[in-house]
Amino acid sequence: MKLKPGQVLFHQGDTGSLYHLKEGLLKIVRVKEDGTSTLVNLILPGEIFPHHSLLTQKEYFGTAVALLNSEVEIITSDSWYHELDQNPERLKEIALVLQEKLRMMQQRIDQLTAVKPAERFELAERWFRRHFPHLVLADVLNQEEIGQFIGVRRETVNRLLRKRCRP
Repeated sequence: MKLKPGQVLFHQGDTGSLYHLKEGLLKIVRVKEDGTSTLVNLILPGEIFPHHSLLTQKEYFGTAVALLNSEVEIITSDSWYHELDQNPERLKEIALVLQEKLRMMQQRIDQLTAVKPAERFELAERWFRRHFPHLVLADVLNQEEIGQFIGVRRETVNRLLRKRCRP
C-alpha cells in the first residue's frame, strides 16, 4: 500500500491489522477530545507497528499519518497471531524489537530532562539525518511537532530556527 504525505493509515481507537513500514516515514499522533493532537512517535522504515499490538491485539493508541511518500505492507491480525502461535521463536524477536524501542524512548526521556533545548534540537536533527540524510527535520515536521518531539514549546523551536538563519 502506498501513502502520500498527509494520508492517514489508521485512526486512534480503531482495531485492525499490523503494518510493516517498507519505506517512508509515519507519525503517530494522539488526538484529544478537543481535537488537538500530540506527536507521540515516529515510525521508521523496517518497523512493524503498532508496537503495543505485537503480542496481543489492542485498539490503535494513536492515528498514523504519512509524513513522506511511504510504502506499507499490511499484515492481517489473523496471520500475525497465527504465526506467533506456530513459531514461538518469533516471540523472542518481538521482545528484542520492543526492548530496542524502549531503550530509544528511555534515551529520549533522558535527553528531555538532561540537556538544554538547543542541544535537544541538535540531537533530534542528528537522529533525523542519520535516517534521512537528504532531508531537513524542519521540512518534514512543523514547529509544534518538533517541540512535542523534543519537549519544548513551539516558540522555542521558532527561536532556535531563527538563530540558525542569522548570518
